[in-house]
Amino acid sequence: QVQLVESGGGLVQAGGSLRLSCAASGGTFSTYRMGWYRQPPGKVREFVARISENSDMTDYATSVQGRFTISRDNAKKTVYLQMNSLKPEDTAIYYCTGDTATSGISWGQGTQVTVSS
Repeated sequence: QVQLVESGGGLVQAGGSLRLSCAASGGTFSTYRMGWYRQPPGKVREFVARISENSDMTDYATSVQGRFTISRDNAKKTVYLQMNSLKPEDTAIYYCTGDTATSGISWGQGTQVTVSS
């Protein structure tokens, strides 16, 4: 299974932007569908976005549609989440995921994003 390491989290004011990165190792990255989930304080983990193996398909949660953009660079084995127009309710631990039809889902350790009002 692929190993995933997120980076790029931090503290930002409402209306600001952050770009999260997730570096993969230990697997054939181009065969993995990649995604982002988040867990707000005191709440359950929720889906944010996903991208297909060759970037031809993306999917977003309604709450982030139009503000967040998922992308990937298969040569660099990295997936990104560009987050614009951030809101306090976007505060959460953000997790990177990778899965194939046969591998099951792999999770990163998470990166904290805090949006102040």
